[in-house]
Amino acid sequence: MEYNTERPKMIIPEYGRNVQGMIGYCITLKDKEERNLCAKAIIQVMGQLNPHLRDVADFTHKLWDHLFIISDFKLDVDSPYPKPTPETFKEKPSRLTYPSGKIKFKHYGKTIEAIIKKAKVLKDGPEKDELTRLIANHLKKSYINWNKDFITDDVIFKNLTDLSDGELKIDETVPLSSHSELVKSNISSSSNKPRHKFQNNKHKHGKHNHKRKH
Repeated sequence: MEYNTERPKMIIPEYGRNVQGMIGYCITLKDKEERNLCAKAIIQVMGQLNPHLRDVADFTHKLWDHLFIISDFKLDVDSPYPKPTPETFKEKPSRLTYPSGKIKFKHYGKTIEAIIKKAKVLKDGPEKDELTRLIANHLKKSYINWNKDFITDDVIFKNLTDLSDGELKIDETVPLSSHSELVKSNISSSSNKPRHKFQNNKHKHGKHNHKRKH
C-alpha cells in the first residue's frame, strides 16, 4: 500500500495528483512539439476542473502560470503568455499605505471629522445651522454608544467647538436629543439588522405548524 506521505508533495492540491503526474510526464518528453501538444491537453483538463471560473478575466493565463508552477518551472513549452519565473513569486508585495493624521476623539471616528470639515465651508444660514445640530446629535449618540454613560450637552458643545476649531456655532440654549431617545435609537438600529436565514425559516415553519393545529 502506498501512502500519500510517501508520494511527491502536491504543489497545487486543487488540481489533484493526476494532473501533477501528467505534467511530470510532459517534462520527460524529448520532442518539443510533443511537449507543446501535451501541455495544451493538460491545460484543457485543468480548465475542466474549474468550469465555474472560465468566464473570469485572465483565467487561461492563470492556468498556464499554474502549469509552470506545478512543473517547478522545469517544463519547456511554448506558452501564449510570458513565462513566469520562481523570482516572480518571491517578490514581496508593495507596502500598503494607511491614512495618516491623528483623530482628536477616537470614539467619534474620522468620518465625522470629514463631515465637520464640509459643514465649515457652508454659508451661514438655516441649512448650516440644521447640519450643525445634526452633527452635535450624532456626536452625542456616538458617545453614548461607545461609553454607555450619561453625557451632558455642554460636553458635546465643547467637543464640537474643538473639532470644528470654533467655526461651527450652535444655539446652546436649545437642548439636543435626550439621553433616553438616543439610547432607543441605538437599540432600534441594532434590532433592524437582518436576522439569520435559519431564524426566518424557523419563524415560517412555526406559522405553518400553527395553521395545521387549527
